[in-house]
Amino acid sequence: MDMVLYVKNMVCDRCIMVVRQQLEQLGFQVQDIALGSVALKPEPDMVALQQIASTFSSLGFELIDKDKDQLIEQIKNKVIELVHHTDLNELKQSLLLLVASRLQKDHAYLSRLFSESEGMTIEKYIIHQKVEKVKELLEYGELNLNEIAFKMGYSSSAHLSTQFKAITGFSPSKYKSQAQQKRIPLDKLR
Repeated sequence: MDMVLYVKNMVCDRCIMVVRQQLEQLGFQVQDIALGSVALKPEPDMVALQQIASTFSSLGFELIDKDKDQLIEQIKNKVIELVHHTDLNELKQSLLLLVASRLQKDHAYLSRLFSESEGMTIEKYIIHQKVEKVKELLEYGELNLNEIAFKMGYSSSAHLSTQFKAITGFSPSKYKSQAQQKRIPLDKLR
């Protein structure tokens, strides 16, 4: 029987690769893996779970066992997936509603749970994620600010600039001109 483990700080494809490699080195077969979760065979006993937890901890991951913590991590992973791997201008509904729909939960419940647990709203978390993606796009230099605003689903470059400055303290152009830009790892955003 497959056992599903929920893993905190699994935020990118490289994380998925590392988690898969570690579990396979420990002798498990990965049946399915996605941001924040992995189904594996055989079902680990308590000793094996402690070994997995220890291995993951040394790599910056954490096993999650409480239902609410798992749901918070699923929310974060859906937001990261949408913001960093989707062209946001093509979405026809708000990210919060899309996350709720994909998790098959009520958006008001998710909002309340997330705020209580994380000390910020899901909307604020989404804005922080979008700003990190904008930083990445600015650093690449392939798109101008208007194109970035469109790609990220902003109504205008002025709206993007206002949110960007509120989070970073810099305008996008000032940020881009800095010699050392400071991006924040996705799992450290608060």
